[in-house]
Amino acid sequence: MVGGGMKALIGEVHRKALKFDNRVELVAGCFSSHADRNAEVGVEYGLDPARVYANYAEMAKAEAAREDGIDFVSVVTPNNTHYAVCKAFLEAGIHVVCEKPLCFTVEQAEELAKLSREKGLLFGVTYTYTGYVMSKVMKEMIAEGKIGKVVSVNAEYAQDWLLGELATGNNTQTNIAVWRTDPAISGAANCVGDIGTHIENYVHYVTGLKIKRLLATTNKYGKALDLNANIIVEYENGVNGAYWCSQVAAGHYNGLAVRVYGDKGALEWVQEDPEHLRYTPVDGATQLLARGTGCIREKAAAQGRLPGGHPEGLVTAFANIYRNYVSALVALKNGGDANIYDYPRVEDGVSGVRFIRAVVESAAGGSKWVEV
Repeated sequence: MVGGGMKALIGEVHRKALKFDNRVELVAGCFSSHADRNAEVGVEYGLDPARVYANYAEMAKAEAAREDGIDFVSVVTPNNTHYAVCKAFLEAGIHVVCEKPLCFTVEQAEELAKLSREKGLLFGVTYTYTGYVMSKVMKEMIAEGKIGKVVSVNAEYAQDWLLGELATGNNTQTNIAVWRTDPAISGAANCVGDIGTHIENYVHYVTGLKIKRLLATTNKYGKALDLNANIIVEYENGVNGAYWCSQVAAGHYNGLAVRVYGDKGALEWVQEDPEHLRYTPVDGATQLLARGTGCIREKAAAQGRLPGGHPEGLVTAFANIYRNYVSALVALKNGGDANIYDYPRVEDGVSGVRFIRAVVESAAGGSKWVEV
């Protein structure tokens, strides 16, 4: 692992998820640029001190040279380091899993995708919410034609954790204390890059629709980066969708909600209630489908880990992504087909970076249509 000190939220989530299936062992890492914090993780997980590295470049080189070197690296650092870290490990011949957004620019993203293809390396990107079982059931139901032809999409991702930035009464950046709102670390977008990309990826995952062009408005409220955004998208088949993401929406905590409307029905999934899927056929009553129950006939239901009524949460969704990624890696090592496993790939990461670029360009240009 690169990144993910003991006080870093997402790194510990990844480590817990990797333990779920007892197929992966954490053996090496560069967890922090601060030596004491770096060593702290090594001690906590009982790592060989010689494999707790001072920097990622040293780690990539050393692990590639070992007979018992790592099979893959999990990159959980801030956005500004993703490209360099991933490139170093790919060039060393090591498989990669990376947090999103993949990197800063489309050119960087395409370079990483090309490098992974040329070297035959697996590259996963942790778009978490596709790991939930009911997300997979939703995808399968749409593919089965349960709601017919998709005619409209409405999706939102609302949070309120940066609401305090609106109450400062000034137009400076001095009150923003998180790296996500610093352009040097976060990139060209804050809210859109952090949570808006989850909408883009999730809708594509469950519907298969690709965005052709979009128009957007973003609100910075005097800050350096966006805190709120409204986006109209046009998919390649001519259908439209409406996306809203915000980190200044009072009373919302982690409110990803996706509604897909077809000519034969509709499906709705809400991240804060991930065990259920709301299904409305045009010729029947609305149904609330629950994970782990016999009413779900889709094959994806078998990916559940607990009986119905025993909630599976965020760490489980991460674990499901890693389970499939590791299965693909094992298949690749054994000469099997790694492509049959369902996990977010580097191409999904490239699409996310394209989406961010288009939103930023559209908003800066007076909400003009921008090709994605």
